[in-house]
Amino acid sequence: MATIDMNRVKELDDKCLKIRKDLLNFIYRIGMGHLGGELSIVEMAVALYYEYMNWDPKDVKNPDRDRFLLSKGHCSETLYTIFQDMGNYTMDYMVEHFETLDTAKFGMHSNRKYVPEIEISAGSLGHGLPIAVGYALGARYQKKNYRVIVMVGDGEFQEGTNWEALMAGGHYQLNNLVCILDKNKVQMTGHTRDVMNIDPVKDKVEAFGWNVIEVEDGNDVKQCLEALNKIPERDYAKRSKPTFIINNTVKGKGVDFMEDNYKWHGGGIAKEQLDEALADVEKNRMVR
Repeated sequence: MATIDMNRVKELDDKCLKIRKDLLNFIYRIGMGHLGGELSIVEMAVALYYEYMNWDPKDVKNPDRDRFLLSKGHCSETLYTIFQDMGNYTMDYMVEHFETLDTAKFGMHSNRKYVPEIEISAGSLGHGLPIAVGYALGARYQKKNYRVIVMVGDGEFQEGTNWEALMAGGHYQLNNLVCILDKNKVQMTGHTRDVMNIDPVKDKVEAFGWNVIEVEDGNDVKQCLEALNKIPERDYAKRSKPTFIINNTVKGKGVDFMEDNYKWHGGGIAKEQLDEALADVEKNRMVR
C-alpha cells in the first residue's frame, strides 16, 4: 500500500473546506439541493477526483479514463461544485443554467447529455451499481484497464437492483469494479435503521463474493485515501473479487444544525442559515 503524504492530505483538507463553502453558496443561490447527502460525500469525492482516479478535467471523454458513477444522483451538486473548482465552469454559469426552461444544463439530478463530466444520468435510485457492472464487463471485453467506481447511498441500498448487481459482480469476478457505500445512516424520512435496516452490510456483501473495506470515518480524507489505496491493481484479464467500501459518514457533515438530521435530506437554505453554516464548516474543519 502506498504511503500517505501528510502534506498532500492537508492540501486536500483545505480543498474539502473550499468545496463545502462553495457547495453551500451554490445551493443558496439555486434555492434547492440535498445538502445532507451532498455534505457527507465531500471527502470521498475529493479523494477520488483530486488524488486517486485516472481522470483529467480537460479530457473528460478519454477512453482510458476511470469512470465514476454517482448513483445517488440527487447529490450531483457536489460534483458540479468540484467541476467548477477544477475550472470547467464558473459558479455564475452553473447558477444561470440550473434547471432553466430553455437553457438548462445542470439539474437536481445529473444528466450526461448536458454535463460531459457526468458518466450516467441519475434520478431513479438503485440503477448505478447495475450500470457499473456493465461498464466493468465492457472494460474486460475491450481489454482496457480503466477502473469503474460507483457510489450508492445507504437508503438507496434498500433497492433490490443493487443486490442483483452485487450477485453479478461477484459472479463475474470484476476486479476493476469498486462500489462505495456512503453510509451516512439517514435517508429522506428518518434513520436508515428504522426505515429499512440494511445491516449487517459487511456480512451480506461478503456473502455475494466481494472484498469489503470499511472506513471508520469517511469524513476524514486521509482514511478515504487509505481505503482507496487498498484496492487491487487494475487488470482487465484477472478475475478476482470486486471491492466494496463501506464509508461511514455523517449526513450534513460540518454544519451543526444539519448533522444527522433527516429534515436536511433536501431543501433550500435561507441567508441567515447560510451564514451560520459557513461559520460552522470553518469552525469544524479538520485540524491535524
